[in-house]
Amino acid sequence: MSLESGDDDIDRTLQQLTRSQRIRWGIGFVGLVVLAVVFYRSTAVVGFSIAEVLAHRQQFTDAARDFFPITTYLGAIPFLDVAQYWSFIQSEGLFGHAVTTLSMGIAGTIIGLPLALLFSVLGNERVLPFPFNFLFRGLMSMIRSIPALVWALIYVPLGGISPFTGTLAIATDTIGNLGRLFTEELEEIDDGPMEAIDSTGAGHAQTIVFGMLGQVLTPFIAWTLYVLEINVRIAVTLGLIGAGGLGYVLITQQGMFNYTEMMATLVVVFILIITVEMISTRTRAYIRGSDADQVTFFQLVVGFPRRMAESVLK
Repeated sequence: MSLESGDDDIDRTLQQLTRSQRIRWGIGFVGLVVLAVVFYRSTAVVGFSIAEVLAHRQQFTDAARDFFPITTYLGAIPFLDVAQYWSFIQSEGLFGHAVTTLSMGIAGTIIGLPLALLFSVLGNERVLPFPFNFLFRGLMSMIRSIPALVWALIYVPLGGISPFTGTLAIATDTIGNLGRLFTEELEEIDDGPMEAIDSTGAGHAQTIVFGMLGQVLTPFIAWTLYVLEINVRIAVTLGLIGAGGLGYVLITQQGMFNYTEMMATLVVVFILIITVEMISTRTRAYIRGSDADQVTFFQLVVGFPRRMAESVLK
């Protein structure tokens, strides 16, 4: 190969790289323009504006002072007046409401667990052939597509909005969410143990129980604990529409603009959720025999607002 042909190859390569770079820049620019247009239209639809925020900033500042009441200690040191929080927690019996919220999460998880397990097994192609297995997968997808808040409204004819219907909503939501996680675990199992048990003359049910489910017992327990975390958060949000527990106290105090009492309720919500999540994560890490699920207290605290917000749409 001559020196000139080598230079030509280099020039062509550089031209191709330059052209590819220009195309990427062009695509990126178009993407930014589209994003800007979508953002502008979205803010217009919801009526968001900085002017609206500034117009109500004083009202928000006043509410923030009520959220965090200040007192003086030793006659001179200003600090958060936790005594007001504690007074409301005791007078309203918030720890009793916390038990209601926790009970909704636990009961809903346990009630939904058997059907989640059944649907995940029947949704596996090793148990039911295509397309019959997809009937159960489709059913779980349908359940997941409807938030727990909507399920609670669907169950209103059974007894209004109450801890009972809230528990039913959590149980239904558990079937979809936990069933999906179980299904994914069952997709990863080894066929060897199932074939070995089947070769001994065991029945189909025995093969499923010992050959299939026996391989996923540990992850199933871990996923159930994870969904329990989610369900306790959902129980709080269901209380916002009247299903009882801490959420109901929170929305009641908000309706009366009692921001100090709202903050006291949020403190108990925080204690409940963080306690459940800490126990759950430590237990999952223990049964799996690894540090994969070890989450620090700081990480739980920092991620608390995001997880609570996500639970509304779970």
